[in-house]
Amino acid sequence: MTATLEAPPTRTVKVRRRFGGVQLMHVYTWLIVLWLVLPIFVMILFGFNDPSGRYNQTWQGFTLKWYRELFALDDLTSALILSLVIAVAASIISTALGTGIGYALGRYKFRGSGGMNLIMFATMSSPELVMGASLLTLFVSLGIGLGPITITIAHVMFSISFVATVVRARVLTLDRSIEEAAADLGANAWTTFWKVTFPIILPAVFSGFMLAFALSVDDFVVTNFTAGTSITFPLWIWGATRVGLPPQVNVMGTLIFAAGVLIAVLTNLKSRPKKNAA
Repeated sequence: MTATLEAPPTRTVKVRRRFGGVQLMHVYTWLIVLWLVLPIFVMILFGFNDPSGRYNQTWQGFTLKWYRELFALDDLTSALILSLVIAVAASIISTALGTGIGYALGRYKFRGSGGMNLIMFATMSSPELVMGASLLTLFVSLGIGLGPITITIAHVMFSISFVATVVRARVLTLDRSIEEAAADLGANAWTTFWKVTFPIILPAVFSGFMLAFALSVDDFVVTNFTAGTSITFPLWIWGATRVGLPPQVNVMGTLIFAAGVLIAVLTNLKSRPKKNAA
């Protein structure tokens, strides 16, 4: 006769998940994300609102007519076009100049490089009121009429430092052995820069361009000092706040935001390392 041994009953132990630091960081991160995107969601939402009066501040119904009538306000359309033209011109000029400055500061040590760094960071950290007032004084002293050209010059002035800083940071992390290998293979300095160095720093150059574009199209304070009678998109919005913003402003803001997100996503996808084919 054999005796069977029964296994002792297992006790189910419930493990309680404690609300620790990791979960707290997740909640904190999502609260910050929500805080950042909430105004954008409100802007997008009220682009579909159908207000009965002049003020687009309370939800009164869904409509798509503001997308169909996006360019119905001639003054608003002209202001948006002027802002985009100035932003493109200022971005191209500041990217060309800032890339050269950033490359020189990141690659070479020369007399005056410390002072150049100081001037760049002083430009970035100075209040826009001070910058706008000083530019206005400069233009008036030189007898230059205020308008799109002075706005572009002002935007180039404060955008160069941002572009140069981004490019300089990328140049500092370059692997010099790649350029030395190109030189050993017979490439001259220009060929080495154009064929080897520039493709490597191109993402930083493009980031600087996009940063300059965003700073230019969004600027209000400096533009208000240097615009004269010209009306850009931010200046038009500021003037319209006294009588009520039309929903087209929300639609234009939504489209500008969507374009920025699309460019960021495409840039991120393109910069990902490609998987080697098996």
